[in-house]
Amino acid sequence: MADVMEHPKVVVGGVEISAAAIAAEVQNHPAPDAEEAWQEAARALAVRQLLLAEADRQEIVAGECTDVEGRKLVKDDARIDALLVENVMVPSATTEEARRFYNNHTDRFCSETLIEAEHILFSASPEDEFNYSLAVGDARMAIRELEKDPACFAELAKAKSACPSKEQGGNLGQVGKGQTVAEFEQALFALAEGELCRDPVKSPYGVHVIRAGRRAEGRHLPFELVEQSIRNYLEEASYRKAMSQYLSILASESEIEGVDLAAAEGPLVQ
Repeated sequence: MADVMEHPKVVVGGVEISAAAIAAEVQNHPAPDAEEAWQEAARALAVRQLLLAEADRQEIVAGECTDVEGRKLVKDDARIDALLVENVMVPSATTEEARRFYNNHTDRFCSETLIEAEHILFSASPEDEFNYSLAVGDARMAIRELEKDPACFAELAKAKSACPSKEQGGNLGQVGKGQTVAEFEQALFALAEGELCRDPVKSPYGVHVIRAGRRAEGRHLPFELVEQSIRNYLEEASYRKAMSQYLSILASESEIEGVDLAAAEGPLVQ
C-alpha cells in the first residue's frame, strides 16, 4: 500500500480518481514495469472521467447498447459510446483512397516466398567446441553420402537427425522467412529448387544438413483482394486521429492533475 501512496493524486475536472480504482485498473494495462502500468491505468481512467463529464454536459442519455461482440454495455460505457458516436465521426474510405494507398505501398501487398525444406540436425552446443566440431564432421559425411545418393535423404534423417522432423524423413514442410533461425534461413533461401547445401550450416542448435524442395515464389496480391482490408485500415487510422484530437480539445477545457494525458503512446479509448 505504501507504493500506492507515493503516486500523486489524480483529479479530472474536480473529480478525484482514487488510488484504489487505479490499482484495480492496472490489470488491464500490461507494461514492462509496475510504474508504467500504473501511469497507463491512471491515464485510462482520467480519459474515462473526461468523457463522462462531457456526456453530462451534453446531457447524453443512452439506451441499451452492446459492444462489437454483442455484450451489453454498462450505463456509463453506453453513455460514452453514444457521446463518441455523436462527436467523433470519420468518413468511409473510398475505393480511390484505397487504390492510392495500394499504389504507394505495393511492397506490403505481396505473399511471401515459401520453400519446402528438408534437414538433418546434428545436435551440439556451440559452447562445447569438441562436440560441435564432431557434429560438423558428421554433417560433412552426411553431405558426401547425399551427393552420391540423393534418394537416401529420408533414410539418413531417420537414422541420424536430432530433430523431431526425422519422423517425416527430415521434411519440415513449407518454410517462410522469419520461421527459422537466421543461419538456417540464409542457407535455405540461397538454394535453388532441389539443391543440397554443400556445406554444413551452423546454428545455436547444432549443425544442419539442408536441402531445398519446391519453391513457391511470393506474388503480388491484386487490389481487389486487399481493397476491403485497406479501407478498414484507413478508417481505423482516421478514427484514431479524430479521437486523439477530440480528447485533446476536452483536456484543454478541463483542469487535470496528477496525470499527463499527452504522454500516452497508444489510444486510450478502444
